[in-house]
Amino acid sequence: MSVMSLVMRGTRRLVHTDPALFSNFLFPALFCRAGSTDSLLTCQPNRKFTFKHVKGQKKDQKTQKVKPKVYKQEVEIRQGMTAAALAEAMNKDFDHVLEALLNTSVDLDSLEKDTVLEERWIKEVVTRSGMKFRWAKLSTSREQPNKDACRRPPADPNLLVPRPPVVTIMGHVDHGKTTLLDSLRKSQIVSTEAGGITQHIGAFLVQLPTGEKITFLDTPGHAAFSSMRARGANATDIVILVVATDDGVMNQTVESIEHARRAKVPMIVAVNKCDKPQADPQRVKQELLAHDVVCEEFGGDVQAIHISALKGDNLLALAEATVALAEVLELKAEATGPVEGLVIESRTDKGKGPVTTAIVQRGTLKRGCVLVAGKSWAKVRFLFDENGCAVREAGPSTAVEVVGWKELPSAGETILEVESEQRAREVVEWRSHDEEQQKLQEEMIAIEQKQKLHLEEYRREREGLSHLSWRQRKVALYRANKTRFATRPSERMQSDQLSLPLIIKGDVDGSVEAILNILDSYDAQQQCELEVVHFGIGDISENDVNMAEMFGGSIYGFNVAASRGIEQLAARKGIPLRLHSVIYKLVDQLKEELSSKLPPLVSENITGEASVVAMFDVTVGKKKVPVAGCRVQKGSLAALKHHKDDVQTVRAGMECGLSADDDVDFRAGDVIVCFEEVEAPQVTSWDPGF
Repeated sequence: MSVMSLVMRGTRRLVHTDPALFSNFLFPALFCRAGSTDSLLTCQPNRKFTFKHVKGQKKDQKTQKVKPKVYKQEVEIRQGMTAAALAEAMNKDFDHVLEALLNTSVDLDSLEKDTVLEERWIKEVVTRSGMKFRWAKLSTSREQPNKDACRRPPADPNLLVPRPPVVTIMGHVDHGKTTLLDSLRKSQIVSTEAGGITQHIGAFLVQLPTGEKITFLDTPGHAAFSSMRARGANATDIVILVVATDDGVMNQTVESIEHARRAKVPMIVAVNKCDKPQADPQRVKQELLAHDVVCEEFGGDVQAIHISALKGDNLLALAEATVALAEVLELKAEATGPVEGLVIESRTDKGKGPVTTAIVQRGTLKRGCVLVAGKSWAKVRFLFDENGCAVREAGPSTAVEVVGWKELPSAGETILEVESEQRAREVVEWRSHDEEQQKLQEEMIAIEQKQKLHLEEYRREREGLSHLSWRQRKVALYRANKTRFATRPSERMQSDQLSLPLIIKGDVDGSVEAILNILDSYDAQQQCELEVVHFGIGDISENDVNMAEMFGGSIYGFNVAASRGIEQLAARKGIPLRLHSVIYKLVDQLKEELSSKLPPLVSENITGEASVVAMFDVTVGKKKVPVAGCRVQKGSLAALKHHKDDVQTVRAGMECGLSADDDVDFRAGDVIVCFEEVEAPQVTSWDPGF
């Protein structure tokens, strides 16, 4: 102890007198001398320190070996989960939940997919599966406020002013509707229509010699354009029903009557082609009685005017009847305030972009107005009349072309004016959101129905296995579905079903709509599946060709063009490119292409019949060949023997010997029939109605 105290006191003096020398005390290799007694006293603690340092380094080396972190799948759980919902959340099947609940108090035999599990068993299944759980958060989504634009309330009667009537010309194809407008406008509209058939809605403002103005809409009469006629009836005040005396009441005549009746629009009957020698206007009016169209001379309230659209006979009387009916209806509208209208037709113009033909119903449409139609909006850049002349404004009952749409709206959409572009974007966003919500709701309903059907099917499958344990049920179901489980998903998706993918392009929205309506009537899916993979407005583009190549389909264009480069690209890739300007010709070629994809029908054509009279053997070399002695009853048999001679044909009434290459057992009294298989082209059973 005395030695230790002396060392400590000496150390304190050394620190105060020479700190640098004391620092060397920490490094014994520089301070201690071998064999020194002091070295034993001063270096021993340092040896302990050094030993501890080395030992610490060894500990650090051991701690560097860190075990890899085990990732556990996280499962979102909630109260009242069914076994099926839990399995789906874990990305497992229902049997995995059953296996996880083995050796628990849960009755596995009574456990079904729709069984609601207790909270502890939900956690137990997740834990036993090597996963961790987290509780699902409550949904806090708020409904988006309604920012849609709506029509204004009815105007003050003091603000209403008289407006021209909007009159729609309707009737059967080739009954003279466009010729009637041609005579009224003193123009040549008929010559601009392919095949003399109106295939678009034409809107024209006609000023009569008396000064009255009438806006006429000419709708197509072909069966394919039913939706256009319905749209024309909904946008009109008066319907002029054109009926030709030579044909009388036809299919589209009856359909036009129904459209006018549903729209609650009064009618005027124009009995056309009265200049023909065989014309019988009375027969036409009597045929209309069968469809509840009673003319004035039969005690009704429908005016019937006998005209000749081609020669212009009695057109003034038709115009006066229209003006008189318009006066009775007292047609008025508000010419001020935000614009309201209706899209009659829409198309894409190369120089103007998206263009719509619209009827102004309320207000005055001017350049610079911001419009909304469906999920599209526009800042009006130009307005054009039916002659292509620019106009500054358009009042009620005026038909104009509107240029300035950001996207092409669909025909039949309501046009509303809004105060700003920002407001227009809000309306379009809201309508898109609302449409998405409606689609989501429809999808949820469809999903629920499919789940219900699946559950019913599942229960039917389990009814016969209810007496088995869950393990036995699993084995039985596996055996029943062994073939399906053994098939790869890609193989299950493959099918031998014939198909024809289509890409449809049209010049205007109404044309595409008419073609799609025709394709909706396709009912020969069992022969060849018909699928529209894309449709649009405008000329054929490179994207259309690439898409047709991707799906292995054909391109059908109506009143559109394809550049030479596009035609060469389609030919190089082997893509059928069908361009038409008459709709029934397009449909005819589509039917031909569908028929060409069908396999030929194989029929058996009987060429001859022979009865076996007797059997005998013929020696051929060292082999005996059984031969049937036959008598030909009908037709002829070829490449046979008559007596001992080879013959090409044995006709009825002659006898012959017949042998077969295979071991065929002929017996007396058998009838041998010779036939040939004849292939005939198969025709699609689809009938679009025209």
